[in-house]
Amino acid sequence: MSGPVVVVGDALLDVDLVGTASRLTPDAPVPVVEDVQRRERPGGAALAAVLAAQSGADVVLVTPLADDEGAERLRALLDGRVRLIAIPATGGTAVKQRVRVGDHSVVRLDSGAPAAQLGALPAEAARAIRNAAAVLVADYGRGTTSAPDVRQALAAARGPVVWDPHPRGADPVPSTRLVTPNGAEAARVVPDVAGSGLAVVGARAEALIRHWGVGAVAVTLGSRGVLLSYGEGAPMVVPATPVTGGDPCGAGDSFAAAVTVALAGGAVTGEAVTSAVAAAGAFVARGGASSWDAVPAADAQPASDLDALFARVRAAGGTVVATGGCFDLLHAGHVATLRAARGLGDCLVVCINSDASVARLKGPSRPLVPAEDRARVLEALEFVDAVVVFDEDTPAQVLDRLRPDVWAKGGDYAGADLPEAAVLRQWGGQAVVLPYLPGRSTTALVERSRVW
Repeated sequence: MSGPVVVVGDALLDVDLVGTASRLTPDAPVPVVEDVQRRERPGGAALAAVLAAQSGADVVLVTPLADDEGAERLRALLDGRVRLIAIPATGGTAVKQRVRVGDHSVVRLDSGAPAAQLGALPAEAARAIRNAAAVLVADYGRGTTSAPDVRQALAAARGPVVWDPHPRGADPVPSTRLVTPNGAEAARVVPDVAGSGLAVVGARAEALIRHWGVGAVAVTLGSRGVLLSYGEGAPMVVPATPVTGGDPCGAGDSFAAAVTVALAGGAVTGEAVTSAVAAAGAFVARGGASSWDAVPAADAQPASDLDALFARVRAAGGTVVATGGCFDLLHAGHVATLRAARGLGDCLVVCINSDASVARLKGPSRPLVPAEDRARVLEALEFVDAVVVFDEDTPAQVLDRLRPDVWAKGGDYAGADLPEAAVLRQWGGQAVVLPYLPGRSTTALVERSRVW
C-alpha cells in the first residue's frame, strides 16, 4: 500500500442515550426510559475513517467542520485514531441521538443544519486525495460531494475511488472505481425496472453504471449480502455471513471502509467486495457502531467473536449449547444430531477435532477432510452458529474455556456418565445425550467405499 487511505465526506456526531424501561407513562403509551447513560461516537464519514484505521491502514479524514461544541467532541473522538484535515464550514455539526432501551432504539433525535456551507478545500486535502492509495467518499448528503473543488480533487485521484452515495448527495465522479448504494438508494435512482428479486437488483446496478459512467456497482442488500455488477455479464452475488443478534447500525460504513482498504492493498474489485462482506458481518456481530471503540484488532483470536456471541445470548436469558466430534464426512446422522442440539438452546457451537487429533483417534489414514474444510461445511449449516477446532484428544479444555450451558452428545450413551459431564458440573452446565440415526457413521461410509 503506497500512500494513505483517504476518507472524504460528511462527519457526524452520533450519540446513544441508553437506559432501561419497565413502565409506560400514564399520559401516553410510550416507555419511561430511566438510568440513561450517554455514549458518544464518530458517525458518517468519521465512523468510516475509524473503521478503516482499525484494519491497520494509515487514514486521513477530509471533512467539513464547523466551530461548535459538536465539532470539538468529534475532534476529541478522532484524536490519535485518524489524521484530520478539516474543510472550513458553517451550519453546525450534525448530531444524531438514538434513545435506546437495551438493544432496541426507541426514537432518534437529529439536530444541526441539513447542509453545511463549505469554505475552500485546503491544498493539503487536495494533495492527500491525489496521492491516496485509495479514496472512500462517504456521502451523508450535507453538501461535501457537491463542492466543485472537492469534485475536482476526487476526479484527479490516482488511486481507486469508492463512492458510498446518499439520496441527497451528488452523483459520483465518472472516474469512480466502485459505487456502493444500498437497495433503497439504487431504487430511488432507477425506480422503474421490470422483474423481481435479484433480477431487478442486477438490472438496476447495470443502469446505474451507465447512468453514472462508473466502473462497477455493488448493491448492498443487508442480510442477503451484496450484488456486484460490472455493467455486463452475470453479476456476482456475495451472501452475507449469518449473524445472531448484533446491531446493523454502521454496517454500510464498515462495508465501504473494508472495500476501500482492500483496494488500497491491491485487491481486485471482486476480492475486495467478498472480504468486505465478511468484515461487515463481523462488525455487526460485535455490536455494530455502538461498539466502535471496542472492535478487536485483525489478529485477535476467534474466541473474541465467540465471547461476544455468548454474551448477547446470555444477556437475553438464552442458553448456549455445544457439541463436538470429528465430523470427517458429514452425513445424515450428524445433521440430525446437530439440528437436535440447536433445538436445546439459542446458539450452537460445534467443537471439532484437529487433523492431528483425528489421526490419533482414528488412525493415520484419517481425517479424509482437513479441519479447515470440515469447519466450513459445518458453518454453512443454518443451525450452527460457530465452529471451534481443538487439538487435544478430548474437548475438556475447550469446554472449560467456552463454558456452555449444555453439552450435547449424539450416540448410544443413554444412562452412562459422559466423560464431559464432570467438566460441565464445574460451572453448573448439563451434559445430555441425543438420539441418533442407526446405521449412519463415517467409519461405515469409509469401509463401504473401500469395498466399491
